[in-house]
Amino acid sequence: MANTKSSCLPLYEKVFHKNTYHRALDVIILFLLLCLLFYRLSTLKNHGFAWFLAFLCESCFTFIWILIVNCKWTPLTYKTYPQRLQERIQELPPVDMFVTTADAELEPPIITVNTVLSLLAVDYPVHKLACYVSDDACSPLNFYSLVEASKFAKLWVPFCKKYNVQIRAPFRYFPDSEPSDSSSGELLQDWKNMKVISENKGGLSDEIPHLVYISREKRPKHPHHYKAGAMNVLTRVSGLMTNAPFMLNVDCDMYANNPEIVLQAMCLHLGSKNENEFAFIQSPQYFYDRPENLCILNEYIGKGIVGIQGPFYQGTGTFHRRDVVYGLCLDQIEHQGNIVEDELLKKFGNSKEFIKSAAQTLEGKTGGYSSNISRSLDEAHRVADCGYEYGSSWGDEVGCLYGATAEDNLTGLVIHSKGWRSGYCLPIPHAFLGCASPSGPAGMRQQKRWATGLLEILFSKRNPILATLIGKLQFRQCLAYLWILTWGLRSIPELCYIALPAYCIITNSTFLPKVQEPTVLIPLALFLIYKLYTLLEYIQAGLSIRSWWVNNCMARIVTTSAWLFGLVNAALEQFGFSEAVFEITQKIHRSQRCR
Repeated sequence: MANTKSSCLPLYEKVFHKNTYHRALDVIILFLLLCLLFYRLSTLKNHGFAWFLAFLCESCFTFIWILIVNCKWTPLTYKTYPQRLQERIQELPPVDMFVTTADAELEPPIITVNTVLSLLAVDYPVHKLACYVSDDACSPLNFYSLVEASKFAKLWVPFCKKYNVQIRAPFRYFPDSEPSDSSSGELLQDWKNMKVISENKGGLSDEIPHLVYISREKRPKHPHHYKAGAMNVLTRVSGLMTNAPFMLNVDCDMYANNPEIVLQAMCLHLGSKNENEFAFIQSPQYFYDRPENLCILNEYIGKGIVGIQGPFYQGTGTFHRRDVVYGLCLDQIEHQGNIVEDELLKKFGNSKEFIKSAAQTLEGKTGGYSSNISRSLDEAHRVADCGYEYGSSWGDEVGCLYGATAEDNLTGLVIHSKGWRSGYCLPIPHAFLGCASPSGPAGMRQQKRWATGLLEILFSKRNPILATLIGKLQFRQCLAYLWILTWGLRSIPELCYIALPAYCIITNSTFLPKVQEPTVLIPLALFLIYKLYTLLEYIQAGLSIRSWWVNNCMARIVTTSAWLFGLVNAALEQFGFSEAVFEITQKIHRSQRCR
């Protein structure tokens, strides 16, 4: 009777959040901006250049605010029920997990190892998981670290599941989670043994998922397309070895913080209408060393975009459908059937073994999960060859797309333009936690790379405007993409507006109404309401006034420096004066931060 009842209950529910006060403040600020623009336009002939420049800058700010209001207007989250999933579905689908790293110095192996161990220990049937690690540095240190980690995992994984350990990254568990004196003697002894083993990396058990190390071939005259290229190699190799219908990809520093995250994501994938609503499930990024970073974006902008066509693909913490990554459109699902082999050769390359697995995926057939993946090693070497993609659709129609250093946003945009929606997985505790980029030059370089990559998409033939006109991207989703893709362009009006006071002092002019004029209340009210509104958002999110002040200051610095250089870099690329370069962000382990 219980099973019958649970089979009728949904695996997830949509939770619409009321934001009446936020909407009212959004509209008030927009109204004040429009009033200010109308006032400037009506008095333009009575003032000089500074007044006109202020009008242009404030027009840009008004457009940006419209984009922000669009993103925040309909906040939505999903509540999942993993217990119902396990009761309803006896045979859970396999999941392939991808971890990417590219530099053993900037991304220390200890970080990658902890991420891999946390993934191997998630609450999901062991024989349904496989973890693939892409090492673009071809580092012996990474390789032998993973060899030792695989030995340790044979004890770590059973230990976590036996005692229901919640934090399954060893470097986070051992410093903070020593059992209390009231704990059972067995747990206390096992904890001490596990801590010693973690320091010496040894083990005995065999009950762990497959762990596959990949270092793809790269040659000077063959473009390897950075992370997007690595993701496509992982997709092909896993397609030959395990061919799971779902794929999780994470950066090397984003460890699994919630052991049920795979079950949570499967609730959304398998609980949607005909199991075909979501192309991918995105978990928001959070950091264990700087919890305030991205918190406001995730809380207000992120949840708002979920209520449109779904969140952007953020490049990490994402559960993909393999058939969508292979280029399946939403309107092709009903017509899935036998596919012509010649078309697959042109699309996926000349590996017949891989084409066989791709055809099985596109036809909606879930193949058997191989227990001996070593049989596919020879063919896996072939599909990982640096010249395999020539003459195929990899990077253009299939897999992660090439053409921008922000390959994640580009890939997600094209998926959305095919009519797909994306889901949002926000469990408690957070699904994944990573280490924030260090402050100073390293952080600025990351912001510059983001601004450059996003502008590359905006200036390409796959921009959201064309995707709305000739594709199936919703209009409001188009505005949401414009909000993020125009980050670099915002540096121009902000820099000009910052320079206006100095210009007015030098030229003895003004760009604001005089104090005795009633219209001075418009910019004054606008400033006060906006600042108090943003402060309210921080307080409601549980952040301090200091965080609000620091982040507001840093926003001005980043916009007028890193984003400006990103704009210059993107312009040079468009005119052919430079080439796109993927700059790796330094990852700092907690032990290094403490020194």
